[in-house]
Amino acid sequence: MILAKLAYKSLLNRRASVLLTLFTIAISVMLLLSIERVRIDAKSSFSNTISGTDLIVGARTGDIQLLLSSVFRIGHTNNGVSWKSYQYITSQRGVKWSIPISLGDSHKGQAVLGTTLDYFSHYRFAKKQNLTFNKGHPFAAINEVVLGSEVANKLGYKLNDSIVISHGMGNTSFHHHDDNPFKVVGILNPTGTPVDKTLHIPLAAIDLIHGGKASHDHEHEHEHEHDEHNNLVGHPKQITAFLMGFNSPLYTLQIRRNINQYKPEALLGIMPTVTLKELWEMLAIVEKILLLFSAVVVLVSLLGMLTTLLANLSQRRRELAILRSVGARPWHLFTLISIESLLTTLLGCLVGSALYYLVIFSASGYLQSHAGISVNITMLSYYELGLIGVIMAAGFVIGLIPATRAYFYSLSDGMSIKA
Repeated sequence: MILAKLAYKSLLNRRASVLLTLFTIAISVMLLLSIERVRIDAKSSFSNTISGTDLIVGARTGDIQLLLSSVFRIGHTNNGVSWKSYQYITSQRGVKWSIPISLGDSHKGQAVLGTTLDYFSHYRFAKKQNLTFNKGHPFAAINEVVLGSEVANKLGYKLNDSIVISHGMGNTSFHHHDDNPFKVVGILNPTGTPVDKTLHIPLAAIDLIHGGKASHDHEHEHEHEHDEHNNLVGHPKQITAFLMGFNSPLYTLQIRRNINQYKPEALLGIMPTVTLKELWEMLAIVEKILLLFSAVVVLVSLLGMLTTLLANLSQRRRELAILRSVGARPWHLFTLISIESLLTTLLGCLVGSALYYLVIFSASGYLQSHAGISVNITMLSYYELGLIGVIMAAGFVIGLIPATRAYFYSLSDGMSIKA
């Protein structure tokens, strides 16, 4: 207890250098915990880019290719799913809901998705969060469009603006559907998913802009008002893919098997959560880089603490010599320096943990809306406490180096140093 009290007063006496060391350790602990939390939650959020969906069904390709095209809007499938097959499969027992999607058009490089109102009711992201509107409402007419948040912000659109859809995906299109403009009626809140970069139009509008009737046929405006403006589904020949939810996991497995053995056309049913995990494993290098960065941050901070302790030790040789002269033994000096380094590391870890919660709490909203990472603000897990324990142990080991040097300092060496 005497040595601990002496170590505490010694740290107070050298508070300027100690605070610098403590701050370095605190920053490293904060960065380590934050990086690890973001790494873990990024993996979880990536797996939940689309959540609550039991099956994604499309033309028979690879699992990852179907996932990339239907969820991430990356690439495209060569074939689609006939509307007849869609109706037959979704009419099976156990199907709770379904969302048809049709891709292939774009607007200034942003994907256009044709779908139904069920998309806004049943599509989930992150931990089964619903799509919500920042402004406006879902489309209610065939010539209305709902924008993702990034589309609206990037292109500067607001409600009631007019948009012209282009044929084909990508930034360059040689055919614009100028005769069928769409009016912006809704803008979604940020999700951090590909939804933010998507324009959503009624499924029936996809057929309309590819050769169907003009959206403003004044001659038959009243006669066909219900068909053209209120029938948002229409009868398309085919769609790109569709999402399905079931009443029970047993139905999921059964219908998935039936889809993969479907004879009228070659179809593929994938479970998005499983395929997302497979895709993440292909991107494991990102996770390894984050782990390496975390280790480097901690190592640099501990080396900084060692440098500070050794520098202070050279200035404290007279102090240590005086302690020896009043009866302190070499192991007393060894223990004193060790306690000081342990106290500094402990305080650094406590301050770093507080900074970690401050940073995570402040950045959680930004990470969700801009990076799609749903951060969990909870008590430190056993894994995170284990990381802090490793830092404490490393700090103690680092402190043994100057403690060992202090142990071998002689009384005459300390007293011979000039002031």
